[in-house]
Amino acid sequence: MELSEAILGLIKKAAIELRPDVLQSLEVARKSDSPLARQILDDIVMNCRIAKGKKAPICQDTGALNFFVKKGEYSEGEIVTVINDSVAKATKEGILRPNSVDSVSGKNLGNIPEVHIKPGEFEIKLLLKGGGSENVSAQYSLPDSALKAGRDLDGVKKCILDAVFRAQGNGCSPYFVGICVGGQRESGYLEAKKQLFRKNNERSKELAELECSVKDKINKLGIGPMGLGGKATALDVFATSLPRHPASYFVSVSLNCWALRRWTLRIKDGKADYS
Repeated sequence: MELSEAILGLIKKAAIELRPDVLQSLEVARKSDSPLARQILDDIVMNCRIAKGKKAPICQDTGALNFFVKKGEYSEGEIVTVINDSVAKATKEGILRPNSVDSVSGKNLGNIPEVHIKPGEFEIKLLLKGGGSENVSAQYSLPDSALKAGRDLDGVKKCILDAVFRAQGNGCSPYFVGICVGGQRESGYLEAKKQLFRKNNERSKELAELECSVKDKINKLGIGPMGLGGKATALDVFATSLPRHPASYFVSVSLNCWALRRWTLRIKDGKADYS
């Protein structure tokens, strides 16, 4: 299989179909929520089934394309060229909405993906992240006097809860919540976003207690699906940490809508493997 065909398949997979673990989280959430929340979650699940059956995008906002690549034997230039060509083809076919706009002129640019490349055995991870959930993502610098949050994990929890509370369902809750404690501003945000590739219920070795505690507290806020009330405000929480400068203590919170559109491409025996 040619690389271009495999990457185009990855884009289509991400735009059209949710991973089984994501769908399972939605199914579990609907069983224990209020009648209105269940109806919303039922509609979401039905939407996903229709999209897969019709091979149509799950959402009209097909998101910003975030590629995380281990390049294997390919050159960086080759990878970037093939990704750009595949994105352009998917956009032309209507699998992706033209979502990139020149910030100065306002001109539509089609789709300009973000591509992060490093050495390693060949693998491409793709996250399609909607604009609404990106808008309500947040970053904090501890200590935060307004939240009465100090430079400790209790302060980190206060930041995460504040981010979700301020969102109030905007960006299409229930959310998947990626968190990074520490790092610099840019590395913290990127690492928080990368946590969204973890499988649901895959706990951090270091921060499992924080993940479980925060998820429980978030789901007691009563925000619910689409902000209309209920128990399902967060479907899962994924946290990690990075080393930080002694003068800085950032908490980065990457909220993703219920449509967690993330898939991974590997090539095995000459065939594309999506997981």
